[in-house]
Amino acid sequence: MKISNGRRVQGLIFMMVIVAVWAVASAAWAGTLKGTVRFAGPPLPTKKVPVTIDQYLCGKEKVPQDLVLSPSQGIKNAVVALQDVPAGVKTPKIPATVKMDQKACVFVPRVVVVPVGGTVEFLNSDRLLHNVRGDAKENRPFNRAQPHARAISINFKSPEILRVDCDLHSWMRGWVVVSEHPFYVVTNDAGEFVFENIPPGKYTLQVWQETLGRVSQKVTVTDAVSEVTVPMAKK
Repeated sequence: MKISNGRRVQGLIFMMVIVAVWAVASAAWAGTLKGTVRFAGPPLPTKKVPVTIDQYLCGKEKVPQDLVLSPSQGIKNAVVALQDVPAGVKTPKIPATVKMDQKACVFVPRVVVVPVGGTVEFLNSDRLLHNVRGDAKENRPFNRAQPHARAISINFKSPEILRVDCDLHSWMRGWVVVSEHPFYVVTNDAGEFVFENIPPGKYTLQVWQETLGRVSQKVTVTDAVSEVTVPMAKK
C-alpha cells in the first residue's frame, strides 16, 4: 500500500512538533546553578616575588598568582566540578583544544580545563626562550624548550591535575586540569561560576584550588536559578 506525499508531510510535521514540545518541556524542567567560591580566611598579606632574570621583559617583580582574590573575597581560577549529573543531560561543550600562552613571563591563563583526549597548545609570545615542563603522573611527562613564537601541542589521555613550570623563570607556573566529564568550569575574576540546563535534584560540588586544596559541598538545583556560596580557607 502506497503512502501519499501528503500523509508523509503530515507525519513529518507531527514528529517535528513532538520533538519541539519535548525540547520546551525539558528546558522548562532544567535549572541553572550559579555560585561563588569565596575565601573564608583572614586577610592575606601582599606579597611580591623578585625577578632575577630577563628583567628587561619580565620586570623586576611579580605578584604571585597562586591565590587571587576579588574585593569581595571571590577566588579566581578555582576549578569547580558538578558531580552526580544523570546520563542523558545536555552537556556543555569543553573545547577539545585550549591555549596557554607565556606572556610577560607568566602563564596566561594560569589554569585551563581540557577533556580527556583533548590537547593544550602552549604558546610563547615573549621574545625570549622559555620551556614547558609538566610532571604528569597519569599522562606522559613532558619538558620542551620553547623559543619565541613556537607552538607546542600536548595531548592528555587520562584525568589528572598537573602543574606546568618554566625552569628558566622559576616564578612561572600554570595548571592543566584534565576533566573526566564535561561539568567542569574555572571561576572568573570574581570567583563566580555557572552550570546551566541541570535537572532539578541534589548534587555534589567539588572545588579545587592550587593553594587551598579541595572541598566538597552538597547543593540542590531547582527548576529556576539556584545560588550557592562555597567557602574555602587555608588548612
